[in-house]
Amino acid sequence: MPESLPIPRWRKWLLAGLIAAAAAGAALLYLFDPARYAIYPVCPWHALFGWSCPGCGTLRALHQLTHGNFAAAWRFNPLAVALLPAAFWLGLRELAWQAGGKKWPGLVIRPWIGWTLAVIVILFGIVRNLPGFHI
Repeated sequence: MPESLPIPRWRKWLLAGLIAAAAAGAALLYLFDPARYAIYPVCPWHALFGWSCPGCGTLRALHQLTHGNFAAAWRFNPLAVALLPAAFWLGLRELAWQAGGKKWPGLVIRPWIGWTLAVIVILFGIVRNLPGFHI
């Protein structure tokens, strides 16, 4: 296996900018509740059809998480909250790879894992729109 190449200076600046953007986004979510302020984008699927997509409620859930309210976040979008540890791992993995040239283990190590996740997301999108379900 070849030695890792030196990291270009522009990539370090790009990573710093992405980290700053993520911190600014978290601060924005902390300060401005998506349920009260109309500065956030509207879900096009919900606007067109009136149904909740699998991602609907994620901004409100993230706002609640920034305030430490796990139960409220779970009520807004349990799938997004359940997938946050995986998203955090993937973000750290990418950061480690881009900044240090070392790849950490991935999450989808077999194709069936990715397909299973896709089916779960689709089923969640269907079930949350059935009468009697409020997720």
